[in-house]
Amino acid sequence: MSQEELTVPERVRVVFADQLNLPRSQYIPLDFAQKGEARFCLGTYSLTYSKAITKAPGAGLSTGLPDIFAKFDPSKLRPGWEDNTKIAIADLQVGEKDFDLCGRSALQRAIRLWRQKGLDPMIGLEAEAYIFQRDARGEWVPYDTPGAFLYGTGPFTDPEGLIDEIWASAGRCEIPVESINANFDASQFKLTLRTTDALQACDDFFLFRTMARELLYRRGYLLSFMPKPVVDKGGSGLHIKMSFDKEDGDNALALGSSPNQLSNLASGCIAGLLHHHRGLAGLIAPTVNSYDRLQPASFCGYWANWGYDHRGVAVRIPTERDGSTCIEHRLADCAANPYVTAAAALHAAYLGYENSYTLPDVQTGEGVEDVHTDICTAGNLSESLDFLEADEVLCLALGKTLVDNYVALKRAEIEELDGKSPKQIFDYYIPFV
Repeated sequence: MSQEELTVPERVRVVFADQLNLPRSQYIPLDFAQKGEARFCLGTYSLTYSKAITKAPGAGLSTGLPDIFAKFDPSKLRPGWEDNTKIAIADLQVGEKDFDLCGRSALQRAIRLWRQKGLDPMIGLEAEAYIFQRDARGEWVPYDTPGAFLYGTGPFTDPEGLIDEIWASAGRCEIPVESINANFDASQFKLTLRTTDALQACDDFFLFRTMARELLYRRGYLLSFMPKPVVDKGGSGLHIKMSFDKEDGDNALALGSSPNQLSNLASGCIAGLLHHHRGLAGLIAPTVNSYDRLQPASFCGYWANWGYDHRGVAVRIPTERDGSTCIEHRLADCAANPYVTAAAALHAAYLGYENSYTLPDVQTGEGVEDVHTDICTAGNLSESLDFLEADEVLCLALGKTLVDNYVALKRAEIEELDGKSPKQIFDYYIPFV
């Protein structure tokens, strides 16, 4: 029987993002979903991409691999992209308590911290990704787009209409797209969702990424968010646009008409992001391949600097000075769990604001050879994890167990890839990232 002839009964796909940003999920019958929970094995949090089991803290290996409970509200199911399938995005619990390793719960804790200040964090996520197709040998190669160009749209950029299919499905799934266009390198696209409250934004992006990858794979293509999938082309990042709504709904970052004026809130947030730059990279640039992207002169957030409407810095302040004013953080990539990424950025910003960190001088000029800082990300994932563990304040804010578990998984990943060629590293990540 062909896929088209199958009729799937109504069901719910209960899904969450794990530490590797894999969409762990179960299908359950629609009537079962009324209970509002599904069960998973805690040992999921001990697995690398290759399914190797590690002794990662918090993963339950020493306690017999007990259950974790994926909790959701059955009255708030989302439309899915598979036939007769709705989506439930779950929070993870052990007993009646939030699970320490749940990224979505970590983000909600960061949101509550800001709300205690009377500020509601708003997030917009802008991703970059390459499309691949199979060649005659069965290898993944960049999608054939010979007429593509920067900010290109239409058939020369996307001859098979793959972007149209993604956009149409996003509409059916109530995922709010802001823009999609070709990026600088052929077969690379920029995919931007609209800014909304932080939790909703990360839910939308997590589903969008999963949906788009699955749709294209059924068509015989692969949408890859790997940070540097093609050696001689540009890398792919995840830009986080951050702002804060006051209780009256106004943007707390709005600064009036002055192009080079910052509020205490904005200054503190930027200073916090830069102060914790190296530790943040360990979490939000989370693969061995991430450090092929994070290089000087690559417009990727390598340097701990900031600037006004400057794409050569880690923290960019766009031109808007009204209700759409935001802080754009350009360090992350899409291999990272979006909930943990947003939580880490919000915590770093909060620490800078709350503790009145000193704001470095603004980056001016080209920012390639003339850089106004000597602080940059580590040269590889192992060193980046060292910086993360040394940033005790950031680790404590996020949750020590979450960070310890993540670091253990990533140390195992580094060991698995030790001595591997770029092609072997590509093959390791490409099915998942």
